[in-house]
Amino acid sequence: MFEVFEKYLRTWNDLSDEDLNAILEVSIEKSIRKSQSILHDGEVWKMNCFIAKGCFRLYRFGKDGVDHTMRFGVENWWMTDQESYNNNTPSIYNIEALATSHIIMWKKEEWEKLLSQLPNLRNFQEKLSARAYEISQQRIYSLISNSAEEKYVEFQKTYPNVLNKVPLYMVASYLGMSRETLSRVRKDYSRKQ
Repeated sequence: MFEVFEKYLRTWNDLSDEDLNAILEVSIEKSIRKSQSILHDGEVWKMNCFIAKGCFRLYRFGKDGVDHTMRFGVENWWMTDQESYNNNTPSIYNIEALATSHIIMWKKEEWEKLLSQLPNLRNFQEKLSARAYEISQQRIYSLISNSAEEKYVEFQKTYPNVLNKVPLYMVASYLGMSRETLSRVRKDYSRKQ
């Protein structure tokens, strides 16, 4: 499983074999079954998690008890609750596997030690954080300005394989629309194609 992560890192960064061995030494590989959670609200998230295979979602419950999907994570993506991780506070989110998945995790203390010892990894982390911020801004803009069809098309581009892996209500929740609206949008969009 670490080979997947190594290949991913080598496409984005110039890490030496020695650096990769240091990262491997403190990595924790896990197989997660479908519907298994790796974070429950109220817990403090103290890990970095790379998805080698599978699909996850980060979600929380509203005051009405309805769950709201904040984001999905698929192969070669990272999954985290950044707020809990950064502030060492109880999470308001849950992270659940939507398919049988394989992940690689690093404890926060170990990861921070690696960042201080490996400048190339630290540079990679900074680029990753900047990219995540950019994507977050784009998502907020899309939610407040795009039509339902535009949101659906953007979702297909961002998560091309997710529609086949997850229940429609989760996609609708992520897009900020009802399941019925999403069904209508999908039907109308497929007619145009």
